[in-house]
Amino acid sequence: MIMKILVLNSGSSSLKYKLFDMNSEKELISGHVDGIGLDRCVIKIKYAKGVDEEKVLVKDHVDAVMLALKSLKDKKIIRDYSEINAIGHRVVHGGENYSDPVIIDSKVIHTIKELFDLAPLHNPPNLAGILACRKMLPKISQVAVFDTAFHQSLPKEAYLYGLPYELYEKFKIRKYGFHGTSHKYVAKQAINLLGIKNSRIITCHLGNGCSLAAVLNGKSIETSMGLTPLEGLIMGTRAGSLDPAIPVFLIKDKGFKPDEVDKLMNKNSGLLGISGLTSDLRDLHKANLKGNKKADLALQMFAHRTAFYIGGYMAILGGLDALVFTAGIGEGAWHMRRRICNYLESLGIELDLKLNRKGGVLISKPDSKVKVYVIPTNEELQIARETKEVVGK
Repeated sequence: MIMKILVLNSGSSSLKYKLFDMNSEKELISGHVDGIGLDRCVIKIKYAKGVDEEKVLVKDHVDAVMLALKSLKDKKIIRDYSEINAIGHRVVHGGENYSDPVIIDSKVIHTIKELFDLAPLHNPPNLAGILACRKMLPKISQVAVFDTAFHQSLPKEAYLYGLPYELYEKFKIRKYGFHGTSHKYVAKQAINLLGIKNSRIITCHLGNGCSLAAVLNGKSIETSMGLTPLEGLIMGTRAGSLDPAIPVFLIKDKGFKPDEVDKLMNKNSGLLGISGLTSDLRDLHKANLKGNKKADLALQMFAHRTAFYIGGYMAILGGLDALVFTAGIGEGAWHMRRRICNYLESLGIELDLKLNRKGGVLISKPDSKVKVYVIPTNEELQIARETKEVVGK
């Protein structure tokens, strides 16, 4: 019997979906509804016969889910919705409640709602996708796979902040970490490539949002994002870690409003803020080649901060077997990988410059003490795998 699992990733104004045949882990169809509630909304569908794109009118996530489900029949991927064995949902924040994927019930829905304050841009649309599926396909099992779950193995000394302990007890202020599904997927791939029983791996998820994870024997023991996705690395538009007195200074002494500071840190900083040009690293690289000094500064700051974290994580892990690059920048920007690894040669990380530029999985020199891999992430497949494990129990 063929097991088919639908994976949904609901964003604030978008819905991404993929249907997998889990017997072979083959992707049968994928779609992206972009611009929910806007007059520019389009749906892009990729399947065996090609890629279709059209403008659509989608007022909310219920409409988007209906459109996604309709495409499965229209493209003759399934004949009846009963062929879908389960639906796996990406949920960004599970707090301390969930370290594993779970079947969605009223309790899970209540918990996701309770965590709206910690992930206001992500959990509400994640829940909207869940509720839309429950309404339209009530008999099909649904599973929540949490971005934060993989990092629930962090030790207390890693996830607590240097704040009064009562703030953790009262408000659960702590590091949660994100991109957990991606880190888990590529770490497992790296473990298979290494072929050793005990492993020390650093995974670098570098895209518009960026985070690192220190993975010891398959378990996350440190990660760069914190209570929110703002902490850690310099990102496309996020500032990353900075002196916590800076927001206080801007509000108290310079007349900024809290919402303005929040927008500044999350939307107008990072590569965009430093360069004054763009958040897209590809365009910054082109500008740098033309001699733009701020573009070069933004790129070098990005590399510096990333290398700084890698060095610290090597100390936490007690050495390193593999460094893994993934996501848009990690997979596609050979020049950024080179900038980052230039800082790390004294730590036994040596890139093969030809392999790095040519592309491939292994890009380190044969005699490098640490293997450097480029492993494409596949969060949807990881969600499908975890959903299959839950519904198969």
